[in-house]
Amino acid sequence: MRFEQLDLNLLVALDILLEEQNITRSAERLHLSQSATSGILSRLRAFFEDDLLVQIGKKMQPTPFALELQGPVSGVLATVRGSIIGKKANNPEQSERHFKIIASDYIVQVLLAKVIADIAKSAPRVTFEFLSPFAHEINILAKGGADMMMAPDSIMLEKYHSAPLVSDELVCIADKNNTEINDVLSYEQFNSMGHVSVGFARASHLSIEQWLIDKMETNRRVEIITNDFSSMIYTLVNTNRIAILPRLFAQMHTQNQAVKMIKLPFETPPLKESMMWHPTLENDPMHRWLRQKILDHAASFQ
Repeated sequence: MRFEQLDLNLLVALDILLEEQNITRSAERLHLSQSATSGILSRLRAFFEDDLLVQIGKKMQPTPFALELQGPVSGVLATVRGSIIGKKANNPEQSERHFKIIASDYIVQVLLAKVIADIAKSAPRVTFEFLSPFAHEINILAKGGADMMMAPDSIMLEKYHSAPLVSDELVCIADKNNTEINDVLSYEQFNSMGHVSVGFARASHLSIEQWLIDKMETNRRVEIITNDFSSMIYTLVNTNRIAILPRLFAQMHTQNQAVKMIKLPFETPPLKESMMWHPTLENDPMHRWLRQKILDHAASFQ
């Protein structure tokens, strides 16, 4: 279909090309050959009279004009997905909807594992893909690359819709054989010992580092940064390092006796996790159905 001489099918390809900035990866997502994808890029360049993506060394970089296009194109496609296509199906039992959810392994294990087990019985054709918040930025929601994101309240954006999920507290864990500390951790020990932390997003912003610096006037000696909580636990086993993580997650993993849970030497604010979604998905029937399923299971954590 053409609109003002533009083949609207090309907008989907343009959105993916600008997100991936790579012909090979774009071709895989479009289910096309690399030559066909290169051909689409040529057609887009001809229509917009701009290079859009320029090869610089081994990477392709968007032109200034392409960067101006990216937001509007992603927004249009997100509206189509949420407000038009999303209204086609409102039958969970028959739906083959594929949901992409940005959530940490903490949320997946504590909450979402129960949700998908429930959904497997009532909507067996619905499928899921979990994306790590430690590898994806929030703007993926605006681009239609994910259906929702689950993260601490501090990450929630005012222009997006959100709902509270889990209220938890932070605790310290250590290897069960760590002889440097017992059940009590002093403030001096906390500062002197090596830490394992989780890096948030591609820039590896440490998960609670800024709060410790701002409120506790302390800098942890972070010796290892991982991209999920599970790895964080295993990297301190058989060492004298310590880590901070949510109590609900810690309780699940202290059952195997490899690590022990220790009270922090200071009070921390409660850890509140919420889910957030793009406004274009607010009235999507299947999206609304999934949100309610998640909220029903999350009610026990409030």
